[in-house]
Amino acid sequence: MNAIRYDFRSDTVTRPSAAMRTAMVEAEVGDDVFGDDPTVSRLEQRMAAMLGKDAALFVPSGTQSNLLALMSHCGRGDEYIAGQNAHCYRWEAGGAAVLGSIQPQPIAHQPDGTLALSDIEAAIKVDDSHFATTRVIALENTHGGQILPVAYMAAVAELARRHGLGLHLDGARAFNASVALSLDIKDFVADFDTVSICLSKGLGAPVGSVLVGRSDLIETARRNRKMLGGGMRQSGILAAAGLYALEHNVARLADDHRRAKRLAEGLAAFDQLNVTQPHTNIIFLNCEAELGERFNTFLAERGIGTTGRYGQQRWVTHLDVDDEAIEGALTEVAEFFR
Repeated sequence: MNAIRYDFRSDTVTRPSAAMRTAMVEAEVGDDVFGDDPTVSRLEQRMAAMLGKDAALFVPSGTQSNLLALMSHCGRGDEYIAGQNAHCYRWEAGGAAVLGSIQPQPIAHQPDGTLALSDIEAAIKVDDSHFATTRVIALENTHGGQILPVAYMAAVAELARRHGLGLHLDGARAFNASVALSLDIKDFVADFDTVSICLSKGLGAPVGSVLVGRSDLIETARRNRKMLGGGMRQSGILAAAGLYALEHNVARLADDHRRAKRLAEGLAAFDQLNVTQPHTNIIFLNCEAELGERFNTFLAERGIGTTGRYGQQRWVTHLDVDDEAIEGALTEVAEFFR
């Protein structure tokens, strides 16, 4: 296996910095299941305040955070509406259905990543014993690195209120969106009852997500976290990394966006590649399938990590990818096409 020199596979591959590791080592800890880990409590209070919500819950993963949100909004046999390619529908092993007994109602995405308001409204079930009861709409922002407009999210929120539905945001990369828009994260998520924030993507923590929202929903999620095996003990060691990330790694997301733009422009210089210009830190490209397989093999041999097959690739910038990595990767791509 070739060693990866420049790792563009995902922003989940980041490693904690020396300063973050020091914060973890020095963290004050207790037993969080008993509610007495002070560092976890500080992280939860800090995140709730930043997002302007009542309460927050530290959990091991974004997958569990989304599942807990859906289980807080829904009971057995209820339904959630989400995009066909939404992470909570497509990429979380069917957990809402398998573990929460919640029926998904997927809707096709529009080219910009949104769900058409008319499609959402048409999917809401009437009060009839033949149907699952629709309880919540789940949006994802960013979606594939695309930023869904704030006005669009407000329109979905108005629709949800009109039908008496909850509104959840899979905001794994919501800080990427708010930084790109120069918008306070509190204003970005204002319309949502629950929000899932990932600490272990662009923010650079090694583990963890935080579910933020209304106090009653978070209390239900806390109970269900224990049932799902997410109750951790001296987890302040991990929460300290999250606190460090919130203090030091939010504003620097702009560097990832700048580097993604430079990388996309460099890749787009090759006519064989169809490159989607990034909103934030994720780039998608397409090319002819046979060429794509040779390209993937070449990149792997040169120590450049990407994801994708059959002529489709995803490149993601993050805090462990610097300007040298961008230029080094583009040099290798130029060598391939030569």
